[in-house]
Amino acid sequence: MEEALGMIETRGIVALIEAADAMVKAARVRIVKVERIGGGLVSVMVRGDVGAVRAALDAGAAAAQKVGEVISVHIIPRPDAQVDEWFGLRPPEEGSGKGK
Repeated sequence: MEEALGMIETRGIVALIEAADAMVKAARVRIVKVERIGGGLVSVMVRGDVGAVRAALDAGAAAAQKVGEVISVHIIPRPDAQVDEWFGLRPPEEGSGKGK
């Protein structure tokens, strides 16, 4: 089953943690990667069905905006397998509690 990939980029870790928390509480999604980009920019990526990822992104962006700055929010409904491979976005194994 192909899953959507959702991404939120914020300035600062507090807004990112708030976004991640809101996303997993709002919809059935899994956090697959957190990335520190530099210059205070950080991003979180989630996976799930398209509807769940859209709901998660809406909730995450709203929560992050309350405590910090949201730089970008985006969804890719069916990312190509090469995206997973090149960016290390394979979902964590069930029960591992963290991404790769």
